Amino acid sequence: MTALIEDYAIIGNCETVALVGRNGSIDWLCCPRFDSAACFAALLGGSDNGHWRIAPSTGDLKVSRRYRPGTLILDTCFTAADGTVELTDCMMRRPEGCAVIRLVRGLRGRVAMRMELVVRFEYGALVPWVSRVEDGSLSMVAGPDRLLFAAPVETRGEGLKTVADFFAEEGQTLGFTLSWTPSYRPLPAGFDAAAATDDIARSWTEWSSTYKPEGEWSDSVLRSLITLKAFSHHETGGIVAAATTSLPEGLGGTRNWDYRYCWLRDATFTLYALLTAGFTEEARAWREWLVRAVAGSPSQMQIMYGIAGERRLTEFTVDWLTGYGGAAPVRIGNAAAGQRQLDVYGEVLDSFYQSRRLGLAAWDAEWDLECHLIEHLATIWHEPDEGLWEVRGGRRQFTHSKVMAWVAMDRAVRSIESFGLEGGRQSIA
Repeated sequence: MTALIEDYAIIGNCETVALVGRNGSIDWLCCPRFDSAACFAALLGGSDNGHWRIAPSTGDLKVSRRYRPGTLILDTCFTAADGTVELTDCMMRRPEGCAVIRLVRGLRGRVAMRMELVVRFEYGALVPWVSRVEDGSLSMVAGPDRLLFAAPVETRGEGLKTVADFFAEEGQTLGFTLSWTPSYRPLPAGFDAAAATDDIARSWTEWSSTYKPEGEWSDSVLRSLITLKAFSHHETGGIVAAATTSLPEGLGGTRNWDYRYCWLRDATFTLYALLTAGFTEEARAWREWLVRAVAGSPSQMQIMYGIAGERRLTEFTVDWLTGYGGAAPVRIGNAAAGQRQLDVYGEVLDSFYQSRRLGLAAWDAEWDLECHLIEHLATIWHEPDEGLWEVRGGRRQFTHSKVMAWVAMDRAVRSIESFGLEGGRQSIA
């Protein structure tokens, strides 16, 4: 285990996220999507399973960090005996793929720095083939994946790692970039790391400016909203429950699940938060995602889907990773996708009702879907299910499931009465 989970912060680009430790190490990154195979998997194994660390190489350090207001740009400040260095981390989207940007700024003095990059595709298993391209950057390839690494300092290979020793001088800014692209496509052009960071800051600030602060906790609320936004996919509208897999429910335990998918229940809670804070575009995108994902027979509705609405989320274990703090097994995929959880009908119908109540215009396709879901729920609400707790020991009767089935019926009736919607009135009543 590289660090305590509370010592990690996230950066992201609404396609995927990375986890950055207080020690300057990125220990988890999946490209190009949240649910892609990790190329940095030290979080669930050891440093040899993939990480990217930039930090002072001197001894005792004081570390502080913060997000820039209204953004998902992380600034980590290292104070050493010889000076102070700021490490800025963020992610961007490019037409060719995603990219991680790391800026090293010398704030005071002259500080010796160490960089260590260990790329291991397929959840820490595959060592890439590394070659230097014409512009001096490094191409790291394994199968369909390629990472292109650009650094302003001299690097060298050392024990299947890419390392560099350099100094951060006061007033100096050094930009490091790591860009993912499919290995079978042309190499992407390089870009200016500092200028790209400024563009990312403007984009986040523009989005977060929609929020109107209220009360003493408004800064914390906005930070939470930015995190929720980071878990929504900019293109599909899907909202993932978490950025990681196999972090245990209890340290050392075996209840280690893959949460990098779109739970209908979790997404509705996210929608409540975004809608009440004035972010309606995300709600509209999720509503369209849901109608696409659930398309087909109501009896085939799942409790969770892939980011683009995929249904097959086959679960398997990754035996070469030891797990966070030794909590094994490490699981990829989630067998809960095949479960029945009756409460999901209540959360989905309530989210549609609340979205109308908060000003999102009604949509015929959405109401048609609701009517079909209600008609199906009327035939199964009394049956056992796996419930909110996703039990794996057989279906049972859960009070929570029955209450939420009632919520589904209630919200359908309220939608008819409050918004004048037609269709399904007899079956719902």
